[in-house]
Order: sequence, then structure tokens, then C-alpha cells
Amino acid sequence: MTQEVPPPYTALTRHPMMPRVDHDEAARFNFLANFNRYLSGTIGAGNKLAYEKRVLPAFRAEHGRDPQHRNEIRKAMNRDPWHRMWSALKRNSMELRQHNGRQTTLRQLDQLDALARQFNAHSGQLELDPAVAQPHYQTAVDIHCQPGGYHTEERAGDVAAGANYDVGIFATTGGAMGALNDGGGAAVAEWAKRAHPDFRPKRILDIGATVGHNALPIAQAFPDAEVIAIDTAGASLRYGAARAAGLGVKNIRFVQASGEDLSRWPDGYFDWVQTTMFLHELSGKALPKVLGEASRVLAPGGLIFHIEQPEYSDAMPLYEQFMRDWDAFNNNEPFWSSMHAFDLKDVIARAGFPRDAQFEVGVRAVVDRTIFPDAPSGEAEDYGRAAVWNAYGAWKPLAQVAAA
Repeated sequence: MTQEVPPPYTALTRHPMMPRVDHDEAARFNFLANFNRYLSGTIGAGNKLAYEKRVLPAFRAEHGRDPQHRNEIRKAMNRDPWHRMWSALKRNSMELRQHNGRQTTLRQLDQLDALARQFNAHSGQLELDPAVAQPHYQTAVDIHCQPGGYHTEERAGDVAAGANYDVGIFATTGGAMGALNDGGGAAVAEWAKRAHPDFRPKRILDIGATVGHNALPIAQAFPDAEVIAIDTAGASLRYGAARAAGLGVKNIRFVQASGEDLSRWPDGYFDWVQTTMFLHELSGKALPKVLGEASRVLAPGGLIFHIEQPEYSDAMPLYEQFMRDWDAFNNNEPFWSSMHAFDLKDVIARAGFPRDAQFEVGVRAVVDRTIFPDAPSGEAEDYGRAAVWNAYGAWKPLAQVAAA
């Protein structure tokens, strides 16, 4: 039977570092999960009706043609009362999620910081470098409406940013990322094991790791590999390393470093370099730098793999492009729209991966049966259980002619 509501917040795995919620905090997260479900489904469907019944006919009457770009649709839809109401509710749901997560985290920050210090002092899995600067393009806005983004500290050496992120994402996604919020990484690991069963990477680099939701399942799937999870945000890395230690994952290290400068690692050091929903956080100048450095540190024959939303193209209807663009203008994702308009394959090619070495695949979400019951397969599956992410990958050629 298809489940029509998100799983309860109590289905979230309570690993040692996870902030504890009281009754009211859990109730708020449950409300937000169901509210988001309602907004994306019942209320969200009204956007298409508003476009087809009011906005598009009015646009044709005014311009004598159909919209030619997603931005034309956005400007027209932003004048429509239904879309304005839906956008306001959706934005407020994100702000409420951040408020509840922040309140939950701050009331127990002393305990969380002390526990993180204990885990990290004994595990040796955290390596911070205060000389690493937070990129200016990530400090300009509070990403995803999280106050201070993923890097700001409430006080020196704390874990508030990472804890807030971890405690609330279950509600934001309605449990679609699983009981440990690690569905993206689990999907990547499942794809690698299934599609390339003989692949035995010794060193894996995850760029833009935040708290390691996506890096840990990869480390668990390849226990003989050394996994390096990097990010510029020390506050998230402190929490992520302690979270990994609390979950007993030992073959991973959290290192403060920028994907734009991987000079601490020599050429060809890693067998696999990957990102999960990170490229859209990069500016137009930073993106090719990150891909170029990823190419340099990847060994010949190694895998580069990027999970992202699909690129905008002529094959994607303009209305769909407009709806996918919502986060860029309303959820503090400033590079979302421009990144998805790139010819990502061309950017990857210029980083050193010829187009004939590239591939694009769909990576299917791994259903967490501990919180979702069995459901029919195919399109009838709902709420993330049949979600498919785009993956842009390439195998580095065994021999490359050095650039002149």
C-alpha cells in the first residue's frame, strides 16, 4: 500500500551525536514534514493550473507569443496570487524548519560540544586548518535559510551548524533520505557496487561533505578504502567527524580544505573523486576550478562522479525549468539556476575528461524499509522512494597528452 504521509519524526535514527528533541520539537518537525508534503502535492498542483488557466493566456494576450525563457514565466507567475501564496508558504516552511532545528540545537549545545570534543579527541578522524577561508560566494547568503549557513560558529569550536543541519533535514525531506539522512550516499554506493562490481578504489575523495551524510555510506560500502571528506566549514566538519565516530565508521577522515585548492594531495592520489548535490553551491568561477583540481588528483583510470539535478535543456519544458528554479530565487540558492543552465559535459571535458570518456546515468534512491513499508514499484512509488538523481561521471583516460 502506498504511504500517503511522511514517516513520523521518531523514525529518525538517534545516533550518539544527534540532538535530542522533546515532545514539542518533534511535533513541530512532524507538522513541517506533513506541511511540506501538502505544499508539494495538493497545493503545489495549483501552480500548473494557474499557469495554464490564467498566466499563459494573459502572457499570450500581452506579447502575442508563448514565453521563450523560464525567466519570462517566473516574472509572470510572480504576479499570480496562487503562486505568490504557495511561494510564501514554502519559504516560511523552510524558515520554520531552521528555527525549530536551531532552538533544539542551542538548548543542548554544551552537551553536544562536549561529546564532539570527546569523540574527535579519541578518533583522530578530524583535521582542521584555520587558514582555510570560507569562500566569499558561500558567505553572501544563509544557504537554505540556515542562519550563518553551514560554517558560522555560535562560539569558538562549536558544532551548532552541523547539528542543526542533521536534526532537521529528516523533516525537510519527509524521511526520503532514510533514517540516517544518508540516502544520497547510499544511492551512490549502491550504483558503484552494482554497475562496477570489480571496482576496488583505495582512496576516495568526497568534496563538499558538510556532515558526511553522503560520504559515510560510501566508506561503509568500501571498508578497505581510505575516504577523505572535505569541506571549508569547520563547524560542520567537527560534527561530521564526531557523528562518524559515534556510528563506528573508522575508514574516513574529515579534513578542512577547499575543492578549489587540493594542493596538499599529489597528482593521481585518489581512485575516486565525487560530489553529491554540491556543484550547484559553486560560483561560475569556482566550478571549473573544482573540476580541474578533481581531475588533477584523480589517478588514470579513476572515477569522477557528480550527483546533481538535471541540466536545463531544450528537451526540458520551460515550465519545468521555472519550477526547478524556485530555490534559486526563494531558498537562498544563488547559483542554482546558472549552474543547471551550464553545459556540464563541456565543463567536465575542459577539466580533462573527453566527452567519449564521460557518461550520464540515473542513480535511484535506496528505499529505507525501516521507515517505509513495501510499495508498488515504478511511478506509483511516492515521497522519494523512487527518486532518481542525475549523475555526471567519467573515467579518467589511462594516458593523456599534457596540455601545451
